Amino acid sequence: MLIRLEFSSALPVSRAALWQDITAMEGINHEMRPWLTMGAPAGVRSLQDVTLTPGKPLFRSKIKLFGWLPVGYSELTLLSLTPGEGFVEASAMTGMRHWRHERRLEDSDTGCTLLDTLAFEPRILPTVTSVMIRAFFSHRHRRLRRRYH
Repeated sequence: MLIRLEFSSALPVSRAALWQDITAMEGINHEMRPWLTMGAPAGVRSLQDVTLTPGKPLFRSKIKLFGWLPVGYSELTLLSLTPGEGFVEASAMTGMRHWRHERRLEDSDTGCTLLDTLAFEPRILPTVTSVMIRAFFSHRHRRLRRRYH
C-alpha cells in the first residue's frame, strides 16, 4: 500500500539561499536533528558535489538515531536535481519497499515556499511508519521555519 504525504512551508528567504541550505549535508542534518542524522562520504559537503546519473545511487548514507546509533541506511539516489528548483529522490532504504521524495521550491511574495511530497511503502507496520514519517517531516519543516523566521 503506497502512502502519500505532503508538507509545505512559506519561508522568508530567497530561493537561491534556501537551495544552498537544503542541498548541503550540514543543512540536511540541521533539519533532521536531534532525531536523525544522515552521513556522506568524506569530501561530500553538498548533493551538488556528486556527479548525478539519474537513477544511480550517489552514495550509501548511514542513518543514525541521535547522531550516534546506526538505525539504517539509504542508497541515496536522485532521479533529477534542478538547481534552485528541486529534486526527486527515489532511494532504496532500510524499512521501505518504495521511497520517493520530491522537494520543490517556489517563489512567493515573502520569499519562497518549500514543498515536500512523499510516496512510500513500508516493509512492515504501515500505520506506525506513516505516523513516524509524518512526525519526522513535520519536525523538519518546523526546524526550517525556526531557522528562517
